[in-house]
Amino acid sequence: EPRACMLRIPQGQDVMSIRVLVVDDSRFFCRRLCEILSSDPEIEVVDTAMNGQEAIDKTIEFSPDLVTMDYAMPMMDGIQAVRGIMERRPTPILMLSSMTSEGTQVTLDSLEAGAVDFIAKDSIALAGRDGAQRADLISRVKGLASSNFRARRTALAHGVGTRSARPVTARSATKRIRLVVIGASTGGPVAVQKILQELPATFSAPIVVAIHMPQTFTGIFAERLNQSSKLKVKEAAEGDLLRSGEVLLAPGNKILSISGQQGGCIHLNEPGRNDIYSPSVDHAFSTAAQAFPGSVLGVVLTGMGQDGLLGAKQLKESHSRLWAQDQASSVIYGMPMAVSKANLVDHVYSLAELSEHLVAEVC
Repeated sequence: EPRACMLRIPQGQDVMSIRVLVVDDSRFFCRRLCEILSSDPEIEVVDTAMNGQEAIDKTIEFSPDLVTMDYAMPMMDGIQAVRGIMERRPTPILMLSSMTSEGTQVTLDSLEAGAVDFIAKDSIALAGRDGAQRADLISRVKGLASSNFRARRTALAHGVGTRSARPVTARSATKRIRLVVIGASTGGPVAVQKILQELPATFSAPIVVAIHMPQTFTGIFAERLNQSSKLKVKEAAEGDLLRSGEVLLAPGNKILSISGQQGGCIHLNEPGRNDIYSPSVDHAFSTAAQAFPGSVLGVVLTGMGQDGLLGAKQLKESHSRLWAQDQASSVIYGMPMAVSKANLVDHVYSLAELSEHLVAEVC
C-alpha cells in the first residue's frame, strides 16, 4: 500500500508543500511517519518505499525534497540506499536510528555515506502521544528540506569553497591560543571528523568539541574519531584535564563547562530546566571565555538553531576569537549564520579550509 499515506490536498488549494519520501519496511513505522508528517499542511508524503532499491527508484521518480530512511530492510539496506541516492540524485536524507550500540555505528556510517541527520525511532513511535516529539520531527524535516543542500552539493562538485582564496599565513602577534572550542549540530559529526583527520599530531592546543548528539552516540563517536585522527580523542569525563594535542568530546545529555583549574579542567552537570541543548555550545563557549580570557578560539560549524550565539558574545567580550563555517559548505546554515549576523565572527571559512587555518593559527 505505497500510496495509502499520501496527503490529500483539496482542489484549488495552492500549497507549496515539502515533498517527503518515507522509506521503511515496517508498516507500523511507515503509517506512523505518514500520519505525523501529513498532519502538517506544509508537508506532503509523496510516496513510501519498503526497501533500499525502491527508495533509490522512487527518489529518482518523485524528486522529493527529503527522504526518511530506515536501515534494516530487505534487498538493500539503508546505507547502500543512501550511497545510491547520493550518486544518482542527491537529496537530504533523515536516518531513522535505534539508540543501541549497533544502531549508533550504523547511523554514523550513514552520515559518512551522505545522510544529513538522524532521529530515534523511539521518538517516532512515541510522537503520536507526545506533542513535543511530534513537533521536533516536523521541525527537523522542515529545516532539512529547506536547507541549501543541493546548492552545497553543486558547489562542492564544482570545487567551490574547497580551497583558500588567499595564502594561509602563520598566526598574528595577538595572544596565544590556549584552547580551541568547536560547536556544531546538524551535519556536525561529518564536519568535525573531516577537520580532525587533517590536523597533525603536533597540533599544540587542546580541543573541546560540543555536538548535539544523544548520550548513546558520543562515546562511540569519540572512539571513531580517535581511530581516524592523529590526535588522541576521548569522550570527556568529570575532572579531565585539558592537554595539548588532545580532543575531548562533550558527552550527550550533559552540560560541559570548563574551568581554569590545573591549567584547564572539565566539569559535567545534568541539564537544568532552561537548558535546551545538552551538550550546550553556549555553556562550553562562555565557561571557556571565563577560564582563558583572550586565549580561546571558538569555531561554529553547521547546525540548526542558535546554540553558541550567547556564548560567542562572551568569547568576544573576553577578547577571544571566533570563526564560523561558511554557508556553501554547511549542511544547515543556522548556528554559523546566527553568529555571523550578530557581527561576532573574525573569519568565515569553508569546511575544507578550516583545518589548515587552525594549524596556521595554533601550531
